[in-house]
Amino acid sequence: MTVGTYEPNLDGNGLRIGLVQARFNADVCHGLLSACLAELKRLGVEDGDILHVTVPGALEIPLALQKLAETEQFDALVAIGAVIRGETYHFELVSNESGSGITRVALDFGIPIANAVLTTETDEQAEVRMVEKGTDAARVAIEMANLAYAMDELAGNDEE
Repeated sequence: MTVGTYEPNLDGNGLRIGLVQARFNADVCHGLLSACLAELKRLGVEDGDILHVTVPGALEIPLALQKLAETEQFDALVAIGAVIRGETYHFELVSNESGSGITRVALDFGIPIANAVLTTETDEQAEVRMVEKGTDAARVAIEMANLAYAMDELAGNDEE
């Protein structure tokens, strides 16, 4: 028996990527965004193929992702935000609902979404993780967009 393997494809040439960034915890979100944009460009995504929109906070990210997904103009989306624990239950609410909403949009629309919404205990933890998480989000978006196209082609659903 021969097992076929699909190798990850990190070629961003020709891919259209939508970024939704929360403005709350602005310094961390800017760090995430900068790292993500740098990696998208390094992997071949052109500036003109990237749309960046901002929303007030992490709870607003899923709706903006949904609106971008509805346009059918993007190969993948990226959610960028930071939820840092405070002294109330609000942290759990925002973290859980934001994550659930992001996943729901991806599954409802069949579009890859890289989730770069950090959930940390402290500002310091967020600052340490922001570059790695932003870079990783770009790689996830490109890899999953290419995987989705490969699976569509395999299934005979190639619409392009």
